[in-house]
Amino acid sequence: MPELPDVEGFREVLRSCGTGRRITAVDVRDAGVLRGVTVRRLRRELVGRRLGEPRRHGKWLVAPTDGPTVVWHFGMTGLLMCASSDDPVAEHDRLVLVLDDDHRLRYRDQRKLQGVHLAGSDEAVGHILGDLGPDALGLPQVSFLERVAGRRGAVKNVLMDQSVLAGLGNLLSDEILWRARVAPSRPARDLDEAELRRIHAAMGRVLRSAVPTARVPPRRTWLTGRRDDPDPLCPRCGGPLRSDRTGGRRSVWCPACQD
Repeated sequence: MPELPDVEGFREVLRSCGTGRRITAVDVRDAGVLRGVTVRRLRRELVGRRLGEPRRHGKWLVAPTDGPTVVWHFGMTGLLMCASSDDPVAEHDRLVLVLDDDHRLRYRDQRKLQGVHLAGSDEAVGHILGDLGPDALGLPQVSFLERVAGRRGAVKNVLMDQSVLAGLGNLLSDEILWRARVAPSRPARDLDEAELRRIHAAMGRVLRSAVPTARVPPRRTWLTGRRDDPDPLCPRCGGPLRSDRTGGRRSVWCPACQD
């Protein structure tokens, strides 16, 4: 599932491919990815508009034009690509924005769990983003402590709750907690301040390393790089990793390193 680093990569794709260019056509290949907007309205509102500087909040990508704003959510399998007219369209390319200078922005999504919104104002953008918490990237420690301390539920579930922090998903949360030496099933309200500070510090390190790669990198020195091994071992202590379900999602952790 695309998480904060992936969507930051999509923001860069949109910035380099689209910023300052005019939308000359809107090719909706599958209306099943449209949310709250019809094909006709999307074309009417976007054709002739010039794309502005995009921004990201959590897992959402906000693409303003000199008219309405396109808001993207990538769900489990979505991605954004820059292409030219010569590049063949793939089976799961659901929406193509045709731009001047022979650029194409392609929204590809196999499962179509989320999709594309259109907002006519900043207020409408805020309504689409709803009750998202602050973006996890660069969040000050004091704000992190205020939002996480005392929360009910497992700490991993709290980290993935987009109303608490925006941008963290399954892989990032496991990686952060492994680095902080905190088990994903620990109740957040039972963590002391030192543990919460470790989690915040680990979050910053993980995001700063992951964002430039536009993904959660599967490095062998990271938990992420070992979690799918047949018999995964902890990159830190060499002991066996455990896998279980936390809040309906697969969690991987080291029982020797994380308590």
